[in-house]
Amino acid sequence: MSAAVSSCVFGHARECRVVRSRWLQNILCNMERVRMERTGLEAEVEAAMRQLLAGQVQADEFFCVLLSLLGEHRVRALLPNIIQSLSSSSPALHSRLMSIHSQYYLQGPTDPYDEELEIALALSLQEASPCTAVPREDVCSRSMLSFAEAAKKTVKKLNPEQKSSVYSKNCKPNDTEPRGALSEGVVGCHISDRKKHNVELAYNGQPEPEDCVLHNYEDVYPIESPATKPNKTKKNRRGRRKRNVPVPGSPVAMKPAIVWFRRDLRLYDNPALIAALELGVPVIPVFLWSMSEETGHNFTLATGGATKFWLHHALYQLDQSIIQMYGSHIVLRVNSSCAEELVSLVLQSGAETVLVNALYEPWLKERDDLIAEILERKRVTFRKCHSYCLYEPYSVSTEGVGLRGIGSVSHFVSCCKKNASAAIGTPLQAPSNLPLPSLWPGSVELDSLELAKMPRRKDGSEIDWAATIRKSWDFSEDGAYTCLGNFLEDGIKHYDKESGRADKPYTSHISPYLHFGQISPRTVLHEANFTKKSVPKFLRKLAWRDLAYWLLVLFPDMHVEPVRPAYRSQRWSSDKRHLRAWQKGMTGYPLVDAAMRELWLTGWMCNYSRHVVASFLVAYLHLHWIHGYRWFQDTLVDADVAINAMMWQNGGMSGLDHWNFVMHPVDAALTCDPNGSYVRQWCPELAGLPDEYIHKPWKCAPSQLKRAGTSAVCIFFINLFSASSSVDQ
Repeated sequence: MSAAVSSCVFGHARECRVVRSRWLQNILCNMERVRMERTGLEAEVEAAMRQLLAGQVQADEFFCVLLSLLGEHRVRALLPNIIQSLSSSSPALHSRLMSIHSQYYLQGPTDPYDEELEIALALSLQEASPCTAVPREDVCSRSMLSFAEAAKKTVKKLNPEQKSSVYSKNCKPNDTEPRGALSEGVVGCHISDRKKHNVELAYNGQPEPEDCVLHNYEDVYPIESPATKPNKTKKNRRGRRKRNVPVPGSPVAMKPAIVWFRRDLRLYDNPALIAALELGVPVIPVFLWSMSEETGHNFTLATGGATKFWLHHALYQLDQSIIQMYGSHIVLRVNSSCAEELVSLVLQSGAETVLVNALYEPWLKERDDLIAEILERKRVTFRKCHSYCLYEPYSVSTEGVGLRGIGSVSHFVSCCKKNASAAIGTPLQAPSNLPLPSLWPGSVELDSLELAKMPRRKDGSEIDWAATIRKSWDFSEDGAYTCLGNFLEDGIKHYDKESGRADKPYTSHISPYLHFGQISPRTVLHEANFTKKSVPKFLRKLAWRDLAYWLLVLFPDMHVEPVRPAYRSQRWSSDKRHLRAWQKGMTGYPLVDAAMRELWLTGWMCNYSRHVVASFLVAYLHLHWIHGYRWFQDTLVDADVAINAMMWQNGGMSGLDHWNFVMHPVDAALTCDPNGSYVRQWCPELAGLPDEYIHKPWKCAPSQLKRAGTSAVCIFFINLFSASSSVDQ
C-alpha cells in the first residue's frame, strides 16, 4: 500500500472517529438539556446569564457558577450551546468565556479514543441515574443518618471492592453489609438540590468540608443538617458493636507506625489513628505516662486526683475496645521522660513514624517540639494532627480584628473567621481494622501507672475516696455518646432558658469526655447541628472552650498570675478556716454546700454552680481565686487548666472578661433550685426544712431546726457563717 493511500485511509478513520465523538456529544447535550429542564437548573443558568450580561459577575465568576451548578462534565459539553447567543450580541465576552473553557480543560484528553471513553462514561452515569427530579423532602428522608451516628457503627473488616450500604427511611441496614462504611444517604440537606447529584458522586454522600466552617457568630459554629433527626444513637451503636466485631488481622512484617494516645482516648474521629492507617503499615497503640511532665510547672496541677482516676478507667475501656475490635492492645509505659521512652520504643519496634494528636498547653507543646527534634535526628518522623479544639489555638490571630474586646467569645469568633488556617472538617470513621506488628514492644500493667492508687490508713485499710465517682460515670467512649445523645434528645429543649438549673438534667455532662478526648468537639458540633433544634447557646460553650486554650497560649502563666497586672497587688484574706469550710461544703449556705459536696462525691458540678461557688469564695470570703483554681484542679474529673484558669481569672476580677456581677448564694439558689430538691439531695441534714427556709436556714428558729432533724454541727456552721460573712449585709 502506497504512503498516499495509507495516509488517506487512516485520515478517513480519524475523521470517522471525530464524527462519532461529535454525535455522542450531541446525544449527551440533549440528555443534559432534558435533565436541566426537569430539575429546574435551566432557570438558574439563565439567571446567571442575566447577571453576566448586566455586569454583576465577571466571565470567570460565571464559569465557576456553572461548574458549581452543572459539574465539570456537563459544563464541558454544554457551555458552547449555553453562550451561543453571545457570539452575536457580545463577541468579546463570548471569546473570553470560550478561552476560559479551553484553558480549564486544557489538560483533558486530546485523543478521540479518550474523548469517546469519557463520553461513554458520562452516558453510563446518565443511565445509572434516572433523569427525574428529586423532591427535596425525598432527599432529606434519605439523609436520616447523622455523620456521628454512622461513625459510631462498629465496622467489619471491609473488602476494598465492597460498596457502602445505603440507608433510607424505610429500609433497615442489612446485617450482611459493612456497617462502618459511610452511608450514601449521609448527604445533608444543606447541599442544594442542584448540587445533589454531583456531590453524591464526588463525595460518596459525605458532607463537603466547607460546610463545617464558621460563617457567622449568631450560630457560633453552624452546620446545616437534615431536618429529620435520627433515632437515639446510643442504642443502635451499642447493638451494632456487639453484632459486628472485626476479625483480628494477622501480624505484618513491616516497619510499624506508633500512635501515641494522649488526651484522644477514642477510636472515632481520631485523625492520628487514621493517618497511621493511611501509611499502610502495622500500628502500635502506645500510652506514655510521665507525672512530672503532665503536671506542668509552677503549681499548674494539671493532673489532680479526680482526673487521674478518670484516666485510669478511660485507658482500661479504650484498651478493651481495641482488644475486642481489632485483636490489638495498648502498650503502656511509665517514665520520667516521654522523649526517652519514645526513643526506646522506636528502637525496640523499628518504627519510622510516630503520630499524635496535638496538645496545646505551652509546656506540653515545648515537650512535643523537643521530641520532634530528637526523633528527627534519628530519622524518625514525628507527625502531629489537630483535633483537640475546633480551631488550632496557635493559628488564631487578631490580625484584621484588633485587640478591642479580646477575651470575649465574640472577639474570638471574629478572629477565627478572619484568620483560621483550616476548616473544621467532618468527623472521621473508626478504623475497620488495625494491622498488627510482627514484634510487640514490652508493656507494663495499667496499675503500674498508679493513676487510681488509693491512700491507706495506719491500719493498712484502703480509703476509697472515689467510690461514688466510680458509680456515677461510664468511663467509656460509649458513655460519651450516651450522655450527648440523652442531652440532645431531652435536655437541649430546656438548655436555652434553664441551663442553670442545678436540680434538673438540663446539661450534657460531656465535659470530662471532651477533656480526655473520648468524643471530639467537632463530633459534638456536628451532632448538635444535626438535631435542628435551638443550639446556639450550647455551641457557644465550644467557642468558650477554644477561647480558653487561645488565652492560655497568649498568657502561659494564666493559672498563677493575674492577666491584668494591676490586680497582682490585690490583698486577700488568709483565713484557712473559711477555705476549709468552703472545700468541705460546710459554709452554712445550702446551695454553696450542696454544690461543693456534689463536686467531692461525683467530681462534677454544672457551670452555674461553679460560678456560684467561685463568686462566694472571692466576693464573700475574700479568698484568693488561686485557692479555688487548685481545688477544682484536684477534684473535678474534667479539670482543665485552660478552662479553669480562665473562669477563675474572670471570677477573681483579674481576667480579660472579668465578671461584672456577684452571685448571691440565696438569690442564685432561688433561680437554679427553686424547690430545694438539689439542696436536699446533697445536704440531707436540711431535708426536713420547709421550702421557705431551705435556702436560708439561719432565719429558721433553732428549735425548728432541731425538730427538722438538723444536726448540731450544721446549726453551728449556719450561725457561724451567717454572723461572720457579709452575704446578708
